[in-house]
Amino acid sequence: MYASLVRFSGPSGTPPTSLGARVTTSSTRTSTSPRPRPRRRAVAVALAASAALLAAGLGAAPVGAAPPGPPGAAPAALSPGAYLDLVRAADAPDAKRATAQELGLGAREALEVRSVVKNNNGDVHVRYERTYAGLPVVGGDLVVHRTKDGDTKRVTRATDAEIAVNTDAPATHRPARAAAKGSTEPRKVVWAGGDRPVLAWQRVVGGTQPDGTPNRLHQLTDARTGEKLLEYQGVHKGNGHSMYSGKVELGTTTDKGRRYSMVDAARGDARTHDMNNGQSGQGTLFTSRRDLWGDGTPANRETAAVDAHHGAAVTWDYFRDVHGRQGIRGDGEAALTRVHYGDNYSNAFWSDGCFCMTYGDGAGNAKPLTSVDVAAHEMVHGLTSATAGLIYAGESGGLNEATSDIFAAAVEFHVDSPVDRADYHVGELIDIRGDGKPLRYMDQPSRDGRSLDYWRPGAGNVGVHYSSGIGNHFFYLLAEGSGKKEINGVAYDSPTYDGSVLEGIGINKAAAIWFKALTEQMTSTTDYQDARRATVTAAGDLYGADSAEVRAVEAAWTAVNVTG
Repeated sequence: MYASLVRFSGPSGTPPTSLGARVTTSSTRTSTSPRPRPRRRAVAVALAASAALLAAGLGAAPVGAAPPGPPGAAPAALSPGAYLDLVRAADAPDAKRATAQELGLGAREALEVRSVVKNNNGDVHVRYERTYAGLPVVGGDLVVHRTKDGDTKRVTRATDAEIAVNTDAPATHRPARAAAKGSTEPRKVVWAGGDRPVLAWQRVVGGTQPDGTPNRLHQLTDARTGEKLLEYQGVHKGNGHSMYSGKVELGTTTDKGRRYSMVDAARGDARTHDMNNGQSGQGTLFTSRRDLWGDGTPANRETAAVDAHHGAAVTWDYFRDVHGRQGIRGDGEAALTRVHYGDNYSNAFWSDGCFCMTYGDGAGNAKPLTSVDVAAHEMVHGLTSATAGLIYAGESGGLNEATSDIFAAAVEFHVDSPVDRADYHVGELIDIRGDGKPLRYMDQPSRDGRSLDYWRPGAGNVGVHYSSGIGNHFFYLLAEGSGKKEINGVAYDSPTYDGSVLEGIGINKAAAIWFKALTEQMTSTTDYQDARRATVTAAGDLYGADSAEVRAVEAAWTAVNVTG
């Protein structure tokens, strides 16, 4: 998966994330969902496997500060070893078979663990991918929520549909492998995100997009008819002297004082590399004879590295200190940071393939896209991939982008820099359009000329960087409320769809709710209606079902026209 900060047009002016595709997503459902369900299964059997799962990591020493809100339902701070113990326990063959049987899955279905979340009260939330007859089920993921005693509380599913397909595919509709470098051979999958599960071909088209961003265009077609089912872009566009944050401390290592390297041993050995204006490979590690980096100007190649290395560090610290998470996947492993990508490249992106964030230097190579909010935005795409896995198309794609913007703001407020003041704007320092204005506005997203303030029919057909406005606006209203106000010297004026006047609950509580919803409730096909239910559930777990926080979440969604 890749994710870029800003959206550019693909061939013939068509956005690479849509390209005329018919995007169909299925709703995220839980056992407590009020929506009509085509198929319900009773899930209430306590498993011996659950007890083994809960036992793993119980003795782990807390890492970082306690998350905001009541400690019970908040994520527990786990060491990487304790987290991996939980994953191994859940991924044991006997445990997966027992869970599949408990859920009533068919004989040809199997489960694969993607991630695990453990709360301070002992509750465990295991996220699974599904296979059918050995084929990946795209849009078939689910989350099993268990108490500390191993009892199943509820199950969140990307789809309730029963999977039963003929896995024989006629050769006439098998797509050819694309000629572009990096393309993959088509593989058979089951697409479960539509009205009914169907056998499909999935291929990935490689090469590069018109602006120089790597291309990983995923295309799913019906194996029997050749009809396009889904198409989405896998490239998600999104002591030193920095350009944007002033003088900052950096995590570096040294070879007995003879040479220093941009390797942060305290944060998973996070490394920052120089791409030397190339567009392939990992580049070269930044090293220096002195542990003093950059001079605050783009003319010094170390300056962009200082900003990017600093951004990765403060984002790591935010998720460790606030949400108890050690790294993107919770396993203590850091992502690679690459700077000076391409020539005059005005974008930044996340790639699952290299587990890395990559930054261009902007127009004229004078404005590297390495500010703290951009760094956090890209790193959070990795978090989303490791948890909910929101498909980068339709409303789930908008939520994917909104998640990166939401936590970019949360990281800025956590850092509280006197140089780069915390705000609810995105990319205000990188001047990507050359007009001195932010890239996006969370208080009134339509100020950029294209983003949506409110949900409307067809919102999923709008590019993900613009449909994200709905989620961004919701989050701002939840955190700060509606109307005119000034925060850190920045003026805001946030309207509401229904004319309501809202009071915010603060960014810390709002971020705690979104994090819990993302990591425990959302699935790959979550849309805005599902996101409302996910955040209401998360707020109820954290603060109580009848709490002011739950009412605030409901009111903020209604204020962006996502109703219950």
